[in-house]
Amino acid sequence: MTEPPRRPGSQQLVDAVVDPGTWRGWDPPRSPPPPLPPYLDGEEYRADLARARARTGLDESVVTGEGDVRGRRVAVVAGEFGFLGGSIGVAAGERLVRAIERATRERLPLLASPASGGTRMQEGTIAFLQMVKVAAAITDHKAAGLPYLVHLRHPTTGGVLASWGSLGHVTTAEPGALIGFLGPRVHEALYGEPFPPGVQVAENLLAHGIVDAVLPLARLAGATARALAVLCGDAAPAAPAGPRDATAADVPAAESIRRSRRPERPGLRALLAVAGQDVTLLSGTGAGERDPGLLLALARIGGTPCVVLGHDRHEADDGRPPALGPAGLRMARRGMRIAAELDLPLLSVVDTAGAALSREAEEGGLAGEIARSLADLVTLPSPTLCLLLGQGAGGGALALLPADRVLAARHAWLSPLPPEGASAILYRTTERADEVAARQGVRSADLLARGIVDRVVEEASGAGRAEDAQDAADAPEAFLARLGAILGAELAGLRTLPRPERLAARRARYRTLGLR
Repeated sequence: MTEPPRRPGSQQLVDAVVDPGTWRGWDPPRSPPPPLPPYLDGEEYRADLARARARTGLDESVVTGEGDVRGRRVAVVAGEFGFLGGSIGVAAGERLVRAIERATRERLPLLASPASGGTRMQEGTIAFLQMVKVAAAITDHKAAGLPYLVHLRHPTTGGVLASWGSLGHVTTAEPGALIGFLGPRVHEALYGEPFPPGVQVAENLLAHGIVDAVLPLARLAGATARALAVLCGDAAPAAPAGPRDATAADVPAAESIRRSRRPERPGLRALLAVAGQDVTLLSGTGAGERDPGLLLALARIGGTPCVVLGHDRHEADDGRPPALGPAGLRMARRGMRIAAELDLPLLSVVDTAGAALSREAEEGGLAGEIARSLADLVTLPSPTLCLLLGQGAGGGALALLPADRVLAARHAWLSPLPPEGASAILYRTTERADEVAARQGVRSADLLARGIVDRVVEEASGAGRAEDAQDAADAPEAFLARLGAILGAELAGLRTLPRPERLAARRARYRTLGLR
């Protein structure tokens, strides 16, 4: 029985695309690995990293450098699937961003070629958040008038596709490559049935306009050179950082997740009903699409006028919380445009069990819409405030997260996947979800400690029957009224900050996540 042909790794990609003798690596020489930060440390993970280094001869899952492509100097970043499935953690995310920033500084066009299962489950939420700074760096590169080309290799999934894999001026893919936001194994573990065949294949994405061409590696250098002959082009800046609130009670992650899923827990509509004035709901994208998973409105919150967009957990025809699809993110981006055009603050509300997991979502370009939402939010000129109100699972949550200030209700949480999905990836069972959630740092107290959120809003205190109320579902109106006043004050405060200072602080916040 013959073995299937091996897919090309990062070195094969470099050899095929870069002119012979011109490659200059940007990665530091391989040396003993630095110690892991305390929140990432663990015997099992250290052993995984050691095996990956021994097997691949690389020290991380990405390779960066520069070389000539048909005589033109080009920066290249490439994923190595053989290194922990090409997953992106803090170190790989930092390497990617440094390479993108160097390419921007040296005014080089950039060719990115991911091959990855997504962000690194062993590093949890902090790895997941690396995608924000990667998307931000790519946005800077493009804003400088520099080309960004993407060649998707087998496989490219998850947060990698939903960030640096989906922001190219031109995007090509390896023939037969598995490309999709949702990994098929996770879908099967969560839903008990395989993902429909033939959907997440490069040729199908070409047919649906998600990639521009399907190219074997032998043709990539020529295609890159032709594109760059047309696209080559001009510059952009950097930033400092702002203060964080301190606080936090010790609530187990599993307990917060359970409370966030209570059917009685108030959602965005309830928040608008209690805390909003002069509310005008906006329907759809304005271009023929509507998604019940996203609510878009103009309102005064605590007296401050703003554009409100967020997950609408209670509005679904089948009685289940609606998942956010590509049309919902296009609706969200309509709201962002309104905020930018009218210089209104933007309030985004995260409360989702995850993005839409369906054939329609994949073929509708869900991953690309998440990437574009990240890029738009990181660079939006308007003041931005994000509220983690309840569940915060996966790319559907990440897409609405980047903001000048981020608040979280006590039992809100943020995770690369529902904990059951992360457990399925790490252990091939959903039974260890509570253990994985605790380790990944998904709860509000962990997010506060790591600078992902700035303030945690207690749910019990000040609620109608305070002695009985343990979470927002017990006394929703009192909680929402108090929350509305806090949001109004935060929005008003953001409006007073000079725009350059505010934008610089926002960029610094995501640029340094996981490094402090």
